[in-house]
Amino acid sequence: MVILRHAYAPGIGDPDNFSLNDCATQRNLNAQGREESRRWGDYLRKQGLGSATVYTSRWCRAVDTAEGFKLAQVQLLPELDSFFQDRANAQEQMQSLRRFIAALPAGEPVIMVSHQVNITALTGEFPGSGEALLLALPLSDPPMLLARVPAPEY
Repeated sequence: MVILRHAYAPGIGDPDNFSLNDCATQRNLNAQGREESRRWGDYLRKQGLGSATVYTSRWCRAVDTAEGFKLAQVQLLPELDSFFQDRANAQEQMQSLRRFIAALPAGEPVIMVSHQVNITALTGEFPGSGEALLLALPLSDPPMLLARVPAPEY
């Protein structure tokens, strides 16, 4: 399974008044981030993952990253949503994500796009913007990290 931190979006977190339903209120990808996303799509296709199922956080920068791959239809997965600004339910959210991953069909390629705080909570690793982690399935605790792949050069 590939889990990727969204492509480059300058800044940290989101404004206090952000809304999931309004991308203008969120921190978004810039030109570099959009290009990283496009290059990730090229890379993933070259790796034979062109038909992978793609799940993403509902944050616009994550959705834009996933859609920029131009692979399969992107599926929104709230378990991948950032809890950077509200960690009250982080543990419950991570348990729900682990259950979701455990229920995935065996042998089918999966790509997930999320946020640094979520990926760190799941894996103990701190990914850079646009960096991907390849995790062994079934997911162990902590997950077995097979590889780290940096964002494609901009």
